[in-house]
Amino acid sequence: MHIEPGLVADSKIWLSYVTAAGAGAYGLKLAWQDVKERGPVSLLSRAAASAALVFCFFEVLPHYPVGVSEVHLIFGSTLFLIFGAAPAAIGLALGLLLQGLLFAPFDLPQFGMNVTTLLVPLYGLRYLAGKIIEPGTPYVDLKYRQALALSTAYQAGIVAWVMFWAFYGQGFTVETMQSVATFGAAYMLVIIVEPLADLAVLAAAKTINGLRGSGLVGRRLYHAA
Repeated sequence: MHIEPGLVADSKIWLSYVTAAGAGAYGLKLAWQDVKERGPVSLLSRAAASAALVFCFFEVLPHYPVGVSEVHLIFGSTLFLIFGAAPAAIGLALGLLLQGLLFAPFDLPQFGMNVTTLLVPLYGLRYLAGKIIEPGTPYVDLKYRQALALSTAYQAGIVAWVMFWAFYGQGFTVETMQSVATFGAAYMLVIIVEPLADLAVLAAAKTINGLRGSGLVGRRLYHAA
């Protein structure tokens, strides 16, 4: 998902700086908690891996302009399950920034909107995971319904933020509502793919015993809360 240039006028784009700053501040809080639990080297390693994957997701995997934005396979829930919330947040922000700097400089003015749209649903996903996954369940033992719930929540959050930016920028016009509906319908099709990807990655992780206790993955991947 990328907010299209011009969707929000320059006179209104200040709000994206506020929301991005709030999302970034909360991400820093999570990062500090992660450093206290796992140390800075582990956090940086997981964040770097997450950023590299996000960059590949944006540049290599198919993405199509639909309505007010683009449909991407972001795998936000996968990043969360494998690396943890803080590294996933850092990776999403850095991957998005690198893509803009290297390949899509026209997206940089929309960076605040795009990073908000990626990070706030991730924080909601983290909260939901704490509610629907028992503390004694490692992520490698998740069931399909749990992976589906996490992926659905993340994708729905992205669609909700894209809708917000579209209506904030363009108003509640018939054209905007049609574009938003088209984007939302196309984007929710991602839900078919991402839970299966989550389970496939978790199944692979379950067979790689060398990652247990490693600082390269989130602790909750193999251990209880």
